Amino acid sequence: MLPYENQIFLDVLHEDGLVVAARGLSLHSVILSLLKVWCDSGNLVLVLGTHAQEEEYFITELEAQGIKPLPKIINNESNANDRENIYLQGGVLFVSARILVVDLLKNRVPVDNVTGMMVCRAHAILESCQEAFAVRLYRQKNKKGFVKAFSSSAQSFTVGFAQVERIMKTLFVKNLYLWPRFHAVVSTSLRKVSVVELHVNMTTPMQRLQNCVLDLMSFCVKEIKRVNPSLDTDDLTVENAISKSFHKLLQYQLDPIWNQLSSKTRQLVADIKTLRSVLRCLTQYDCVTFNSLVTSLRSTEYARRNSGWLLLDPAEDLFLLASQRVCGSNSASKDSEINPEHAPKWVALSEILGEVQEKLKGVPSNDAAQGINHVLVLVEDIRTGNQLKEYLTKGSKAMLQSLFRRATHHRTPAVIAQFGLAKDSSVLKRKSLDPDDPDNWLGEDEVEAFNHDSFGFPQDDTEEDIKDSYCLTMTQQEPSKSSNDPANMSCFEEQENLESLSQSQSDQLLPIITIQSFKKDGDPLALTKTLQQIQPHTVVMYDADLSAVRQLEVFQSSSPSVDLTTYFVMYGGSVEEQAYLTTLRQEKEAFEYLIKEKASMVIPADQDGKSGDCAELRRDVGQSASVAAGLPNINTRKGGIPKAPASAPTIIVDMREFRSELPALIHRRGIEIEPVTINVGDYILTPEICVERKSVSDLIGSLNNGRLYTQATAMSRHYSKPMLLIEFDHKKPFALQGRYYLSNDISASDISSKLILLTMHFPRLRLVWSPSPYATAQLFEELKEGREQPNASQAAMIGAEVASGDDEFAEKFNIAIQDFISKLPGVNTKNVSSVLRKGQSLSHLISLSKEQLSELTLNSQDADLLYSALHNVHKPVEDGSGKPMRGGKGGRWRGRSFLKRKKQ
Repeated sequence: MLPYENQIFLDVLHEDGLVVAARGLSLHSVILSLLKVWCDSGNLVLVLGTHAQEEEYFITELEAQGIKPLPKIINNESNANDRENIYLQGGVLFVSARILVVDLLKNRVPVDNVTGMMVCRAHAILESCQEAFAVRLYRQKNKKGFVKAFSSSAQSFTVGFAQVERIMKTLFVKNLYLWPRFHAVVSTSLRKVSVVELHVNMTTPMQRLQNCVLDLMSFCVKEIKRVNPSLDTDDLTVENAISKSFHKLLQYQLDPIWNQLSSKTRQLVADIKTLRSVLRCLTQYDCVTFNSLVTSLRSTEYARRNSGWLLLDPAEDLFLLASQRVCGSNSASKDSEINPEHAPKWVALSEILGEVQEKLKGVPSNDAAQGINHVLVLVEDIRTGNQLKEYLTKGSKAMLQSLFRRATHHRTPAVIAQFGLAKDSSVLKRKSLDPDDPDNWLGEDEVEAFNHDSFGFPQDDTEEDIKDSYCLTMTQQEPSKSSNDPANMSCFEEQENLESLSQSQSDQLLPIITIQSFKKDGDPLALTKTLQQIQPHTVVMYDADLSAVRQLEVFQSSSPSVDLTTYFVMYGGSVEEQAYLTTLRQEKEAFEYLIKEKASMVIPADQDGKSGDCAELRRDVGQSASVAAGLPNINTRKGGIPKAPASAPTIIVDMREFRSELPALIHRRGIEIEPVTINVGDYILTPEICVERKSVSDLIGSLNNGRLYTQATAMSRHYSKPMLLIEFDHKKPFALQGRYYLSNDISASDISSKLILLTMHFPRLRLVWSPSPYATAQLFEELKEGREQPNASQAAMIGAEVASGDDEFAEKFNIAIQDFISKLPGVNTKNVSSVLRKGQSLSHLISLSKEQLSELTLNSQDADLLYSALHNVHKPVEDGSGKPMRGGKGGRWRGRSFLKRKKQ
């Protein structure tokens, strides 16, 4: 371990606390050392907040060091009995928060024997309510165990009011350990890496394109400030708009007032994020890909929706320059006529690889160190990696022509018109983005999915798949000398992986290139694993990433035998360089803010929860002030008879509801929670009250697919007071009828019409609207006051027969047949299984008598209804003339003939 890692280990080992370290400073090595200490059957340590890749890494490393017993993973694949046995065996356990909460409530965990709890990614504990609930349950029953939390996101602690104090109270820790990169111990621990900075000059068209996009972003920012003079827009600048954390900043500022903003402001925010993605694509990808993305915005749909930047002169220059980078000054539609501009970074990469090859020629193969011929190229995403692989194996000209053919084969109408292609070319559908919906803001991920066809990458199953990493080796033949352009030289071939290399290829000192994204397969430890595996002596930072730079520093300091040389390739004077510097500045300011907060922070003596006076552990939110203050609840009237102590109020909660925040809030109000898998309802308050909880989106989906009708039927059958709870966010508006409230042309397919039909069919069903989970918890407490407590075993048995047969029906019977039979009169959820099993066909049902149908329906009344529906002939009512009447006698509607006679 490095000196600063050893110091963090000693600090957190002796005292509980929250560790906030700079990104890339290898907190995983500290966590690994702590796990090594506690890997003993005499301890029981619970670890929360880890990913599957991290758990696999920790277990693999501990196994390689010979540590026993190894940590175990508890997930949804383990049943309750197995989990209880695993808890009793002790050791280190990686467990999901939802499962741990259920096991703590069910008393399956021997809480008194728990040595402690570790929480990774502590900055997200307020949003992920289950981790906070698990820590609270643990601390209520265990006053001796430790709580140690870790985080690598300093900026997350600066968003919101007293964020770091709130997180520390939630974790029940009193110590805050800050480890920025400028910490004295960290600076002395890390060795200086040999860095070669290559500031590549952008081409003239790229510089002009960058200026155009920046002008457009500046226009959008100024428009937002002009339209919203009362809005706090100090952080809304062009400099912040190009940083990676811009979307989090926007979400924090605009989410609470999103319903108060005009549609123009919402569209301006969406346009800023769109232009930000265009700016990123300029420095990230090739000219064909950039032109495809820009041209996809030049459509009729987007022109009607945008805030007006398409009509500006910089926008016209943007489209013109993007097209000229691909086709030259004259538009062309054939591969032979185009002259695409290759990226300047490609030339720099070719020169770096040539320099590495020249160095290897002077190294004797016998004395060569391990990994001396390995070159690791780090990129931001998989598309950049695929682009570099294509360039190194085909050359720039062949690769760009191939991308041009793909871009013109699958294209939007705007691209078809630009390149003069046939009108019957395939057009791919695009995602419709509504600026009124904050969830549809256009970010980088959305733009990539939204314009996946615009990037020219493989889409057909016959094409190659885009991978997270590639392994390339130099061929024996020298590159062609016919072209003086190093970007057109291709002398590499792709390999499956490092293991597939032959012994002769490994022994020869030819460059072996590994192209990998920073987070391969979404694994935050992917770069660390790769560095330990191949131990490269040359690393090319094709894209800038702060965490990757720190990980390279840690690797060089941990492996002094490796003479690491890092080539930092960056466009000089570009937004790429500015975004990297902005990220550095923001992290430094975040740590300076935390240092000041730590100096002035007032921490209660009982914040660790180890004493009985901790305010955070009280479950008296819904009690009176006298009871909360500890005073006895005594009747002060003369002759008052003291009440007998009532049993603790209990609510039965469905297992699937523990993904939400509501169970934790109910428990905090002093109500006991009984986790049970129930088939009818989500919350059972009393033997009579059953609650089905829905969000607005879930309500709309359940009404459309008919699932809510089935749930309401089951609740009305088994409970006398069924309730439908609809939770909404009071900060985000929604409309069930649509935007036109004054219109009366409401169809039966509208959500409001379906809600009306639901209340008409189920008159005992009560609809309750709640603005937040806090209001819902208070409502539940008030509904339970003075009522009988529910029985968990009885609630679990209700609807069990129907639920057990659902899977069997789906396998044995056709869905359409099930739907048709269930809609027949006399067929309900109780007898539909018997009818489907014993009824051979519809003709067979018609041939049965009433007695035989009563055996199928299990009820004589249901048999009468089914028999009359199958056999009785229903004819329309005839009037005196012998003609069928079109409307009911004396009814409102009398038919068209009546209107004609009235006019005559």
